[in-house]
Amino acid sequence: MTTPIIPERLRRLPELAADLWWTWNSEAREVFRRLDYTLWRQTAHNPVLLLQQVSQEMLNLGAADLKFLQIYDTAVGALDDARSARDTWWQNRFPEGTAPIAYFSAEFALHQSLPIYAGGLGVLAGDHCKEASDLGIPLIGVGFMYPQGYFHQTVSPEGWQQEVYERLNWSEAPIEPAVTPDGQPCVIAVPLGNRSVLVSVWRVRLGRVKLYLLDTDLEENAPWDRELSARLYGGDRETRIQQEIILGIGGVRALKAMGSSPAVWHLNEGHAAFVVLQRIRDLIEHGESFEAALAEVRRTTVFTTHTPVPAGHDAFPFNLVETHLAGAWGTLGSYRDQFMALGEYDNGSGPMFNMTALAVRTAGSTNAVSQLHGHVTRDMWAPIWPGIPEDKRPVRAITNGVHTPTWLSQELITLFDDYLPDGWREAHDELAVWEKVMDIPDEQLWTARNALRNYLFAFIRERARQRWKEEHVSAARVVAAGTLLDPNALTLGFARRFTGYKRPELIFHNPDRLLGILNAARRPVQIVFAGKAHPADETGKHHLQQVYRRAIDPMFGGRIAFVDDYDLHVAHFLVQGCDVWLNNPRKPMEASGTSGMKASLNGVPHLSIGDGWWAEGYTGDNGWLIDPRASSDDAHAVDAADAEAIYQVLEREVVPTFYDRDAHGIPRRWLSFVRRAIVSVAPRFSARRMVKQYAEDLYAQAAQRKAQV
Repeated sequence: MTTPIIPERLRRLPELAADLWWTWNSEAREVFRRLDYTLWRQTAHNPVLLLQQVSQEMLNLGAADLKFLQIYDTAVGALDDARSARDTWWQNRFPEGTAPIAYFSAEFALHQSLPIYAGGLGVLAGDHCKEASDLGIPLIGVGFMYPQGYFHQTVSPEGWQQEVYERLNWSEAPIEPAVTPDGQPCVIAVPLGNRSVLVSVWRVRLGRVKLYLLDTDLEENAPWDRELSARLYGGDRETRIQQEIILGIGGVRALKAMGSSPAVWHLNEGHAAFVVLQRIRDLIEHGESFEAALAEVRRTTVFTTHTPVPAGHDAFPFNLVETHLAGAWGTLGSYRDQFMALGEYDNGSGPMFNMTALAVRTAGSTNAVSQLHGHVTRDMWAPIWPGIPEDKRPVRAITNGVHTPTWLSQELITLFDDYLPDGWREAHDELAVWEKVMDIPDEQLWTARNALRNYLFAFIRERARQRWKEEHVSAARVVAAGTLLDPNALTLGFARRFTGYKRPELIFHNPDRLLGILNAARRPVQIVFAGKAHPADETGKHHLQQVYRRAIDPMFGGRIAFVDDYDLHVAHFLVQGCDVWLNNPRKPMEASGTSGMKASLNGVPHLSIGDGWWAEGYTGDNGWLIDPRASSDDAHAVDAADAEAIYQVLEREVVPTFYDRDAHGIPRRWLSFVRRAIVSVAPRFSARRMVKQYAEDLYAQAAQRKAQV
């Protein structure tokens, strides 16, 4: 295929496509939609690929179309504004400025064309970076460039998850080699055991924010080292620790090679905790004592922990850590025992080197990601602070939020432009702005919600048709994909990682009871499931298989669907198009959960256990609480009580409210929940509120602590 020539009048199209700022800005998206809408859909909204495949004729037509040129010029102007550091919130709030803030995360979810994410942690990191760009915060993200990304999910006829890894075609992704200040491609060396591994650095553009991704797939490396960065969360424990050494030690070295000297270092989960080893070593090499170096690292390090599940915190045998850090000590070597003690932690199976313990002990600020998670974290890691009461342990809570421009549907944006105050987009973390949602006429709000549900079902049907056409899947699998769902029926959404504590099968606890709810005369209910199980999580795979079997079971009459290969693209349709968002984790194992925030933002009320963010988000009129008001140490008894509570809420509250229509077919009571979901969640659980809180409470304070030394 011949690569088309970009007309001079449209010369900045490749630049616009390569900056992922376009993913949350409608002006830029409209450029590519208008250029070739059919190809825009066929490329799964990937403008880099679209510009490789678009015909010369379409480009020439665009260059001659005055309306298209107006849209193009507006988008390019907005991109220039988005890259400017002038008149931003950060500049106005902290006019004295600061050096960059380094943000380390094992995954970043930015767009489906860059599949370097597995789930919630990556989505949170992506939203954090996008909001930092909007606010003008000088953030630099550091992560991994996984050539094989996370797996694509298919489901066998028997319902078993199958993982398919595909090597990313980098020419079709919005990435470029990072170039050092002297104009050379950035390649660094990271010591691993008794050898050195070369790591190349790639750059992703996000408006005002830049993201550096580390990659070991270089010809100079041994075959086994080239595979270290191949897959997200792949391999065994030995692979995992090597990946975390590269992320931490390599990330610090990459920033130095790129000429960056961060004022603050933010570790997003314990995977990145080896950052502190390299930083302490660098400070010692500049003449500091171990104690002074550790104190400096503490002053300038922020740590966020995301999971209350012990298995989610990486811990390694000491001999494994010593083996792979053998070449990393340098002048820190004489303090090796002191450093190793920083990671020592016994979680019941004997002392191990725990990455979360290392991060907690070396960070000046540690935070959990919801108020309830703060209590759980202070209790969970109590041995680190012996003799200190729970409320005095140094773990604060900054509840997660979601990036509003990314997750808010265009249908609602159009409504909000008509009814919310001018400037609402810039002030969307202010409660007063959202009170105007109450002024939107019921008829218009209901029309928007119906349109979003119809988009979801059109997407589900088209996806099933593609599976039928390209993969020749069975008729049962086409049914399981949701082709028999009713576009007018009350639709529950359950989309998240499939694992035991999230209890994806809970609603099937009493199949006969559920059948009565799903197939009620004139009041049908249906459920759409989506999500992946970790490749090593056999329990999660069994849960997924059982849900899939329900989807192909004629007894459920096509009221259950499983949408495979859940990713950011699928997530947008689900959180915007379902009517109710279902969440039933085993309390208190949900640290925060953000999918329900995205759904509520779009007028999809939450039906959830009072765990994570919902413990502080539920108001009584913005969704429903699954609260059996019974406690037990027996997991089976808890499951039974929670399932019964779900059935009762559906039967007595959710279903009657949805189907209670007036003479014009408008569900007035239902729309009151829709409004309150938006009004109560949009400002309080936005990434704007969250990132401002990090900036004011953690970043600025850490920078000030550094300046005061």
